[in-house]
Amino acid sequence: MGRKRAVGGIEIPGWAWLVPCALVPVVLLNVGVAWLGETQVSPLSFSFLQTKARALGAYVAHRPACVLDEHPPLEPLIADAERRHRIPPGLLRALIQVESETRVHRISPAGAMGPGQLMPDTAALMRVEDPFDPEPSVNASGRYLAEQLRRFRDVRLAVAAYNAGPGSVNGHVPRNGETEFYVAKVLAAYEHTRPKAPVIAKRPAASESPAKAVTVKAPAAQAAARKSRPPGAAAKPPAAPKVPTPARPASRPATASKPPARVASATH
Repeated sequence: MGRKRAVGGIEIPGWAWLVPCALVPVVLLNVGVAWLGETQVSPLSFSFLQTKARALGAYVAHRPACVLDEHPPLEPLIADAERRHRIPPGLLRALIQVESETRVHRISPAGAMGPGQLMPDTAALMRVEDPFDPEPSVNASGRYLAEQLRRFRDVRLAVAAYNAGPGSVNGHVPRNGETEFYVAKVLAAYEHTRPKAPVIAKRPAASESPAKAVTVKAPAAQAAARKSRPPGAAAKPPAAPKVPTPARPASRPATASKPPARVASATH
């Protein structure tokens, strides 16, 4: 039977003293992830302890390299990755905006790292040595997203596979309490990051062009006519158009009336 220690007159079993000792590393790990990784996580969270420890170790290894040199802006790196991997323009930018709010050093409560929030296993699969280095991290996120687009041929399913893994997507967005909301956020951000369609100017109809040409050229023609007249000459009003008179029907010629021929009667 273990020893009992009295604290304030209350006897506590010896094994109970091991609980605080076990909680201290968990609390320190979660506090370190929340502070250094710019995220929110409960100090007593026991989920993803191994991945959070790996992410925190990668952060500690990366941080000395960027103390003096600032990271390049993400916008050109994202645009280059979209062109290189043939991703619809604006889609990778929307995804990174939802994943990390374009923060290079972010660590998620699940241990995802960098701008595109790569999990340690995914980063190793994509051969990314430093997930907090923007250039290789953004390029790896673009490659991974492009693979999902080629596999599912649907933007919604590809974004869902990026979040939950391709094995969780079976023809529909998985409803696990996270991925369905994640997909909605990315698609809403994509509406703002995708290029706008160019506005095509409407051409005038063919029936309207002659009328417009007449109204434009008429004042110029009148000005030229005024200049061609000699000075002092009075302007003549325009002659009224001649209206042809209808032709009268031809009258029949008058013929002299001849008396009826007399019939000579033979009188003997």
